[in-house]
Amino acid sequence: MNIYLLPALHGEGVSTVVPEVATCPGLFYATPAQDGILSRIRIPGGILDRKQCDVIADIAEQFGGGYVDVTNRANLQIREINTGINPQVLQLLQNVGLGSPNSRVDHIRNIMTSPTAGIDRQELIDTRPFVKAWDNYIATNPHLGELSAKFSVCFDGRGKIRVCDRPNDIAFVATLIKDSVYFRLHLSVGEKGETPIDVRVLVQPEECLPVLAALADVYLQNSNIKSDRKPRLREIIKILGIDGYLQEVESLISTGLFRSHVEHETLGEKYQHIGIHPQRQPNLFYIGVVLPLGRLQTEQLRRLAALATQCGSGTIRLTPWQNLLITDIPNQLLPEVEDEIAQLGLDYSPSNIKSAMVACSGIKGCKSAATDTKTHALSLVKHFNKKHNIHVPINIHFTGCEKSCAQHGKSDITLLGVKIVSENRTSEAYQIYVGDGEEKFGRELYQNVTITQLPQILEQILKMYQIHRQNNHESLGEFANRYAIAELKQLFSCVKEQN
Repeated sequence: MNIYLLPALHGEGVSTVVPEVATCPGLFYATPAQDGILSRIRIPGGILDRKQCDVIADIAEQFGGGYVDVTNRANLQIREINTGINPQVLQLLQNVGLGSPNSRVDHIRNIMTSPTAGIDRQELIDTRPFVKAWDNYIATNPHLGELSAKFSVCFDGRGKIRVCDRPNDIAFVATLIKDSVYFRLHLSVGEKGETPIDVRVLVQPEECLPVLAALADVYLQNSNIKSDRKPRLREIIKILGIDGYLQEVESLISTGLFRSHVEHETLGEKYQHIGIHPQRQPNLFYIGVVLPLGRLQTEQLRRLAALATQCGSGTIRLTPWQNLLITDIPNQLLPEVEDEIAQLGLDYSPSNIKSAMVACSGIKGCKSAATDTKTHALSLVKHFNKKHNIHVPINIHFTGCEKSCAQHGKSDITLLGVKIVSENRTSEAYQIYVGDGEEKFGRELYQNVTITQLPQILEQILKMYQIHRQNNHESLGEFANRYAIAELKQLFSCVKEQN
């Protein structure tokens, strides 16, 4: 066991016992992976300034693999750590505003909000103050360290770039009623990875924090905090029922809960943040930059942060889609920003095949994976480089196992890694799923597709999609949903079907 002295908010040192390894990664909780130790840095709201980026880059070079990975909660991961990160480095991260000042709550999942909060031309309310308020509340209430590490909260300002469909335990979703802005309360009550549902409760913005605190306290009151395995919120709600859970919450707050009808959420197309977009602030723009599979080399991170300082507001914003934004760019500086992005070997085009491609760490980083997902995904990118004019981003999801850590929910195309054993030889392959369906990943199209066969099959799928889509706005998933699997196989008949 290592014992680190970390500063508390009241200025005194607090002795924190940090195990050698932990099941959920955090800044103060080392987690083993196939490629070394993994450290996760929480970035509430996903916003980083230049100094923070420089510190992270230094640590990734000194202790890790010389790169960082953006996660699907807009965290950063440093991988391939082979030597312990010493307390002085952890102190430095805290000093620049990274990592909770209370190490006992650092393991709790990142607070999610739209990466365009405060600059979205369609949003009803800027959610950044709510993210900051909840993060501060967690840090100053150490009893919340007993929450499940997967306890997750989201604020959605109802702009063009929505996040309320992302898997979270609790979501506050802005709505407009008689010219006043409220939040609709959404709770996770379904299966793992499902979107939280509207529970018919309206919350005034100023009541968000006390309601959220009560939601967390009722969870703790109904959990065995001594247990090694903390229940998920949805498990507590299944026991109490939605009404029972809300009644206990209501007993802890002075204002009560205002009930309302369920409002149907209309979500726009995904990945609309990629490319150049006007902000709500006059004559300012943001650029959504594509990161290949969410990975940034440390030199790229430094130069993007410097670029944001030189041409923007000095911050970059990480997204839950494993890309990033540079914001507050005056119109006359856009060409300079575009040129620097290109020089860094990055892209900002929504039609780039990488713009919506997702892959887990694969066998190099995870013992559960059956395939080398990231290597295979990058090989596919090279194969398709500028071959297809796709108009709409295609969400291709590589997952090394059934856990689907990199992306919860269905994609246009899911490639599930499997092992094929034949004649004392084991090889890597993929099951291919498309669109929607009763199965977790959509409808199964092909089985046991080898690595050498994969580019040819996906090439044919993309080709037929471009020929037969109804218009340039129809996604590949929507295209696939219009056909039975037998019809799709007939369309792709030049590809040998795998059994």
